[in-house]
Amino acid sequence: MSEIIIEKLLEQRDFHLNTLKQLEFQSVMDPTENELKEIEKLQTTTVDQLKKVEQEIAYLNSKESS
Repeated sequence: MSEIIIEKLLEQRDFHLNTLKQLEFQSVMDPTENELKEIEKLQTTTVDQLKKVEQEIAYLNSKESS
């Protein structure tokens, strides 16, 4: 059961990493100042979400190892 949960979390992690790549690409495409602020805000939010997913994965992996 926890393997399925970990797999779903890994999919979420991959989604967040891909989102960060897309945001990084948008930030080098000569955005306006407002667009750049929005991109930075989205990057911060995405990194926070990514950290939470990675913490959950680490927790489940350590729980599974015990």
